Formats: sequence, structure tokens, C-alpha cells
Amino acid sequence: MPLSRTFATTGRVLTQIRHDPRTIGLLLVVPSLLIGLVAWIFTDTDLFADIGPAMIALFPFIVMFLVTSISTLRERRSGTLERLFSMPLGKGDFILGYALAFGLLAIFQTAIAVSFAVWVCGLEIEGSIWLLFAVAIADALLGTALGLLASAFARSEFQVVQFLPLLVFPQILLGGIFIPRDQLPEALEAISEWLPLSFAIDALRAVADDSEDAEWITAKLIVIGAWIIGSIVLGSVTLRRRTP
Repeated sequence: MPLSRTFATTGRVLTQIRHDPRTIGLLLVVPSLLIGLVAWIFTDTDLFADIGPAMIALFPFIVMFLVTSISTLRERRSGTLERLFSMPLGKGDFILGYALAFGLLAIFQTAIAVSFAVWVCGLEIEGSIWLLFAVAIADALLGTALGLLASAFARSEFQVVQFLPLLVFPQILLGGIFIPRDQLPEALEAISEWLPLSFAIDALRAVADDSEDAEWITAKLIVIGAWIIGSIVLGSVTLRRRTP
């Protein structure tokens, strides 16, 4: 799999997005606006200090999932993917190129969202701000990888949205945003231990509170990284050339 093909796909995707202001706004601005809205809602309380790190995990994750999955699916539905595969371009080149393109966008998105949460909304971070950036970027990349995986199975944009209750909503409900995971029923707590968003939320909260050391955070990042790689590999294996 020559990297030149992967980089060519990455460049093509970034060029397409550059000419789509609405997608750029959704990727780079909307997560910060939502974080700001949550901070505004709880402006007279101390609750934002508790849920702020979870919001940094939640909104970029959802946005990256939606944009990545729908953008990739449109390539297949429009016939672009089939034309690309008639050339020396493999499934791995395509998926990895998309992952790199949206991965770069995820880095910019995360930098904006974390900076906005900390320096505009006043989210207090006791631990390393750079470690917070690292975990938040991994979380956004996770949304990208799961979006690529969903697009490989979906046949329409509507079906992509149907993957939200399957891949996203359970992670939100069981990730410890609404209730600490150790207070969940035993079966649900066991399930939450296998969900990648739980690791991201736990790591972001640990950095914000400076309650765990770097080795503990790194272990969480390794698990998230494994989910990212696994989703990309599975997505490339199951990707169809076109939608029936």
C-alpha cells in the first residue's frame, strides 16, 4: 500500500472540505459553541467544573462521527469510490487517507474546543494542559474511526444516523456523564468498562482533577488507540465499492 495513494486521498478530501464552509463550521466551531452553551447554563453553579471535561469528550466525538461517516458514505453513493477503485487504489488507501484527513481536522477542532473551554469558559485544569490536549485529540480521532466504520456498513445517510443509538448513545449513557460509573447497576458498569468513550471521559476528568498519574492516563490512551486502529482496520475490510 504505497503511502503516495493514501496522501493523495488525504489531499483530495481536505480540498473538498476547504470548499465547504458549512462543514468547516460544523467541525471547528460547533463543538466549542456547545461547550460554551453548557458553561453558560451552569454559570451560577460549580457543576461545569465537574461535567466540563466530559463535554470536551462528548461534543467533538459526536461531530467527528457524523461528519466522517456521512462524507465517506457519499463517496460510495455518488459512484466516486467505484471510479477510484478502478484505479490503483485499495480499500486500505481510501480508509487510511480519510482517517488522516479527518484526523488532522480533529486536531484543529480539539485545539479550538479545549482552548475555548479553558480560557473562555473558565474550566479549571489541575493537571497538564498538554496531556488534556492529547486525550481530547484521541477522543476526537475515536469519533472519526467509528464514523469510518459506520459508513462501511450503512447504505444511506439515514442509516448512518441510525448507528447513533447503536454506537454513540450507549457510550454517552454509560460513560459516567450523568451518574458515576461505579454507581451504575453491576451489569451496566461491566459493559461501560468495555466502551472506549468511558476511557476518554475518565482520562479527561483525571487530568482535570490531577487525580491520576501519567502512567494511568497513558494506559487509557492505549486502549483508545486500540479501538481507533481496530475500527479503521475493520472499516477497510468491510468497505463496499458502491451502495446497492
